[in-house]
Amino acid sequence: MATDHIRYDVLARDALRGVLRKVLSDAAAHGLPGEHHFFITFLSKADGVKISPRLLAQYPDEMTIILQHQFWDLVVSEDRFEVGLSFGGIPERLGVPFSAIKSFFDPSVQFGLQFEPSEGVVGGELAAPNLPAAPAASALAVGAAEPPAQAASEAVDEPAKPSEGAEVVRLDRFRKK
Repeated sequence: MATDHIRYDVLARDALRGVLRKVLSDAAAHGLPGEHHFFITFLSKADGVKISPRLLAQYPDEMTIILQHQFWDLVVSEDRFEVGLSFGGIPERLGVPFSAIKSFFDPSVQFGLQFEPSEGVVGGELAAPNLPAAPAASALAVGAAEPPAQAASEAVDEPAKPSEGAEVVRLDRFRKK
């Protein structure tokens, strides 16, 4: 197999993260249009992630947040976003580098993106540089994508744990009528 000196995988991943950056920047400037809302899953121990010790204890590996009705102070920069959310009635400020994001999903239009971790994002340890030839980021199939099962937001107090009989919560219950 020929060596990819151009690194198309990195170029594609960065371009798709640019889509995410643009969408979040527009939401920060103008709010969420229509029924759009976002599920964002990220590695909670990745370099540059800023979450409270309480949330890190609940979500030690990865965390999914929902940006819908009750979020505030969304700030987007070139390499990260920060947002205020409430977890179990306690306000928190999160900072998430785009390199720590595993997936993005907008269920209102069944659009999603999945990302492989960037090299060097997980707790200071380098990710394996010789990954398989699969693309580093890819669009989810329209209509086939499902929101992450373990979501954390203003509507969810505890992480979903199948062994403890987790309660299924419908997002429609929290939607403004």
